[in-house]
Amino acid sequence: MTPEVHLVNVFPATSRGGNPAPTVAVADGMNAADMQQVARDYGHECGFVFAAPAGSEFDFALRFWVPNHEMEMCGHATVGAVWLLDQLGMLHKDRLALWTQSGRVDARVTDAGTPQIQVEISQPKGQVETLSDPEVEAEILSVLGITSNELAPLPIQNACTSRVKTLIALKSVAVLDGLKPDYRRMEQLCERIGSTGLYPYAPSDLEGRQFDARQFPKSSGYPEDAATGIAAAALAFGLLENGLVTADERPVHIRQGRAMGRPSQISLRFRHDEAGQLQGCWLGGHVEFGEAQS
Repeated sequence: MTPEVHLVNVFPATSRGGNPAPTVAVADGMNAADMQQVARDYGHECGFVFAAPAGSEFDFALRFWVPNHEMEMCGHATVGAVWLLDQLGMLHKDRLALWTQSGRVDARVTDAGTPQIQVEISQPKGQVETLSDPEVEAEILSVLGITSNELAPLPIQNACTSRVKTLIALKSVAVLDGLKPDYRRMEQLCERIGSTGLYPYAPSDLEGRQFDARQFPKSSGYPEDAATGIAAAALAFGLLENGLVTADERPVHIRQGRAMGRPSQISLRFRHDEAGQLQGCWLGGHVEFGEAQS
């Protein structure tokens, strides 16, 4: 089949920023080969919206592909897909339950049908683990092309809300911007440490809860990602673990993509239950249309 693909641009901080998310709003009938071909044609993470399983609690089912493989979850493509469904008049409520291979994802839509629409999606409470092996640290530094003097005095950590990302705290945004990784070794390193990508970061405005980051994926078919919602969610819990933020309602802002010339910003808010216990986070940001292709 030849699907209608809408290109949406997710989390742009400027007119040239954001992460493209080619999205098929009606993907029923597509098989795995069809979806992978779309991802290969566009060279980005792609989202595919299916009808929810009959009799289920879900409103829609979502699947995600990059050129090399299917992913169980993609944050920016989920935000983009919900935004697109609103733009196409396919949403009839402002609270959604979405099926993904990583589990249920809730979505909240504010000001639906208006230019001010905001979409947030849920992520569960993150798990954070310190990587304390000196040999692992040495290999990470080697792949990133830096020395230990350029690290901040914080542990290297694997963190996960949906997919494991490796958090590497750097001394400054200048060090972050200057990274020139050895991409040829990225997949082998990530395989060794049980990660789907390296996510080095540095504070750009600690008081304002703003951090800069870059994402180098394990094996997605491209070397760097302009805006990675799942990595930003993982980072939020790493920041919490390291005492750089507190779990209050103030947003945490993650800037990404500047080194690629695609400035992006992801906003996160910690999520609590009625008893005040930390349950996870909401992540969202601005979305706009790119161009559509059939």
